[in-house]
Amino acid sequence: MTLIDLLYASYETIEMVVMALFFSYLVGIPLGVLFIISKPKGLRENKILYSILGWIINLGRSIPFVIMLALLIPFTRFVMGTSLGTTAAIVPLTIASIPFVARVVEQSLEEVDYSVVEAARTMGATTRQIIYHVYLKESIPSIIRGAAITAIAIVGYTVISGTMGAGGLGKYAYNYGYIRYQTDVAIYCVIALVIIVQIFQSTFNLIARVIDKKN
Repeated sequence: MTLIDLLYASYETIEMVVMALFFSYLVGIPLGVLFIISKPKGLRENKILYSILGWIINLGRSIPFVIMLALLIPFTRFVMGTSLGTTAAIVPLTIASIPFVARVVEQSLEEVDYSVVEAARTMGATTRQIIYHVYLKESIPSIIRGAAITAIAIVGYTVISGTMGAGGLGKYAYNYGYIRYQTDVAIYCVIALVIIVQIFQSTFNLIARVIDKKN
């Protein structure tokens, strides 16, 4: 394994994380918002919807990723045409991350001072206005910090995916470090993963601080 191989594997890992993070937040944010507004005494209380969403989110979080990865092989093959490779891995990575994101968003929205929500309702703000201008605006820094945690979790998922046909550092660590007993390759992959994790953590923390100051 050369330096170019290591850099390319790192690129594949970052690509999988960024794409899975984007799509999981695309679905996870609306899911988290629906969950918070449908809760008891929420903006649009709906016990049935609240229970269904809670059950789906908890179920998704309770399934180990390696099992979910195997279960989603037919669906991944149907969507992407193949279940192997970096691009195909984005499907299970996204689906596994959506419940995680929904919980992160829920917790971030829960931190919003409910008196501000009540004040907006008293002033005649619609549900949509409260969601956008109160809930989401006030919780953006927290949601972004949560994105760092989600990204780190996805990094771990990519390693598992690599052992089952995806690309990235997980593939090289498994093929060279484990199967061929090349300890040095495994160490290099671990170092690269640590650097990637630090990059995501620092980047999202910086963005959150900048937005927090603007707020």
